[in-house]
Amino acid sequence: MSIKLSKISTLPPDDLTKKKHEAKTIEMVIKIGELQHKLYAEGKQSLLVILQGMDASGKDGTVKTVFADCNPTGIDTYAFKKPTDEEFAHDFLWRVHHKAPLKGNIMIFNRSHYEDILIQRVHKWITEEKAEKRMKAINAFEELLEFDNNTKVLKFYMHISQERQQEKLQEHIDDPAKNWKHKAADWDENDHWDEYMRCYEYAINESKIPWSIAPSDKRWYRNYFIAKKVLETLEAMNPQLPILDKSNGGS
Repeated sequence: MSIKLSKISTLPPDDLTKKKHEAKTIEMVIKIGELQHKLYAEGKQSLLVILQGMDASGKDGTVKTVFADCNPTGIDTYAFKKPTDEEFAHDFLWRVHHKAPLKGNIMIFNRSHYEDILIQRVHKWITEEKAEKRMKAINAFEELLEFDNNTKVLKFYMHISQERQQEKLQEHIDDPAKNWKHKAADWDENDHWDEYMRCYEYAINESKIPWSIAPSDKRWYRNYFIAKKVLETLEAMNPQLPILDKSNGGS
């Protein structure tokens, strides 16, 4: 069944309480840190977390909260921005592939290779045919990571409403502590909301590796939702601390 974003709430379920689930998030963040330690020590598998969403959907805040208890050794974040001249001179996945996580590591993409079938498609910088071919290349790339390199790919669409996004963009203007975040271009992109939703739905529905749709209007629930999924994924990966074979003196 195809996912229609307008049919999915951007808010938490009515029966959930903020205080209780913030406490649960803290507990999960600690467990994520413990499993990340084991993942790094084991050095046999890796995790790629993709955070994709409209401006002000909370990508930076998610990284700061969900991975707060992880050791900086073995985890990294990369924000994909406008390609450099060198990157433009290569295929669109060239700059992405060498940022894939090493075995034992967690890599977080703050935006990702999906930008090349989102903003470029919205602004008609690529044709529909090229977007479809890139989608096939993305599927092949992600499957290569999972099935050939023991890398789990975990993808989140940060599902924020247009109204909430506008509120947060206005905060960047009204709050002096957030003025540095203000970009006039963010408002311009908001004008293309419907076209972005069409392109996001295409990317989500055409993906071979499924997406998790993270309701993001409320920060506390967004963090809880993503922490829960990350924790479940790491638990399923079941990394183990290496144990020395003492029978031969530990060599």
